[in-house]
Amino acid sequence: MTTEVKATETATTTANARRSSSFLQIAIALQTLTIFLQAVSAGLLLTASYGETLHSVGARVMYGASMLYVLAAVLAWKRGGGSTRPVWHASGFLVLASVQVVLGIAHVPSAHLPLGVLMFGLSVLALARR
Repeated sequence: MTTEVKATETATTTANARRSSSFLQIAIALQTLTIFLQAVSAGLLLTASYGETLHSVGARVMYGASMLYVLAAVLAWKRGGGSTRPVWHASGFLVLASVQVVLGIAHVPSAHLPLGVLMFGLSVLALARR
């Protein structure tokens, strides 16, 4: 009887870990996509009248995707019981996104653009690791 209960608990834990891992992968992919779209909208910012609006809205969406990444990392850690490393990575990324927003609002392109490139590279790296 206890063997059956343990087997059921193990199967449930494994299923939860897989779901959390999938959610984490989706969150990282969404974050990577939004950062890429920010680069596209930055180009439109220079060439089209609607570029500023698109880039501003995209910044909010990207920031939301970074928060979703933190949530997904915490859920994956809590359900899967694994390492806290993804939580730290996601939290660090949220800090970078916060700095990016501040630099954008302050109109400091000399730091805003390289940080955006760095964030995209780190996000692609995180996506490749999953």
